[in-house]
Amino acid sequence: MRKPKDTHFTDGKIAHFLRGVFMGLADAVPGVSGGTIALLLGVYDRLIENIGSLTTCLNDVLKREFRQSWVKLRTVEWGFLFPLLLGVFLAFGVLAHFIEKLLDNYPKPMAGLFFGLVVVSILIGLRMVTEWNYRRFGYMIAVGTATFLLLALSSGQTQNPSLINFFIGGLVAISAMVLPGISGSFLLLTIGMYAPVIEAINDREMSELMVFGLGAVISLGVSVRALGWVLNRYRDSLLACLIGLMIGSLRVLWPWPNGVGVVSEKEDEIIKGTALAWPEHFNDFLWPVLLAFIGFALVSTVLRYEHKSRARASTRSEESSI
Repeated sequence: MRKPKDTHFTDGKIAHFLRGVFMGLADAVPGVSGGTIALLLGVYDRLIENIGSLTTCLNDVLKREFRQSWVKLRTVEWGFLFPLLLGVFLAFGVLAHFIEKLLDNYPKPMAGLFFGLVVVSILIGLRMVTEWNYRRFGYMIAVGTATFLLLALSSGQTQNPSLINFFIGGLVAISAMVLPGISGSFLLLTIGMYAPVIEAINDREMSELMVFGLGAVISLGVSVRALGWVLNRYRDSLLACLIGLMIGSLRVLWPWPNGVGVVSEKEDEIIKGTALAWPEHFNDFLWPVLLAFIGFALVSTVLRYEHKSRARASTRSEESSI
């Protein structure tokens, strides 16, 4: 007789909260995708399905179809979704406090760390493409080259961003949630809004955060359906373009001469983060490179451990079914 599977902890609220914590920690760091963590932890499809139900419910409310909205609302797994998102927001908020100080005081080493993390994300993306051909390879090269050249026009971080900037930031960042391998924080960094959003979280600037959240909600409602449609039909081509975007955007994370770019408090000017140069001395070279290798090794180790854990769980499942 088959032994019943115990799902008390793995499907409990505490377990979902801890999964959310891991996702929030990943979302706070450019280069690590919260969607990838959700996929590795086995909750990605469930998360997207529940978010899709919730956005459909909100859409029904706007159409004044309240009865249909109530029926859809009851299908949302609140015991799963609420603790998961709570873990995401709490972890993101806690880590944001430390990241802001590190970005201000150590822009070059932090750029090196993020560089290593993004390289891992690129390798993950390359493995996610099921079939490569010349056309998809061409997409990746073209998008990567265009991104690299366009970022040369960027002035680095956005100085004194308006509410429109925060709204656009919300639109851009949250769309990465439905694409494993793409970091929302990295996209914010690319458009110069990463540091302003982190600062707004730490300073509890509610108007900026509400506008950012509005952009996120609108983007989430659209992207879950639109990107789902594109992924179902053009998955490999889309992933190839996104990998090219990440490769070209590595320009933002090149540690020298200014790291990710900072806003000078003394001169009230933007120090450009997309300029390219070589390290001036050995210490200038050592710490960014060392942290890049550490970031690469940490994420690679976690992914290997997760892969082995999933393989063992699959083996046990097959054995128990015999």
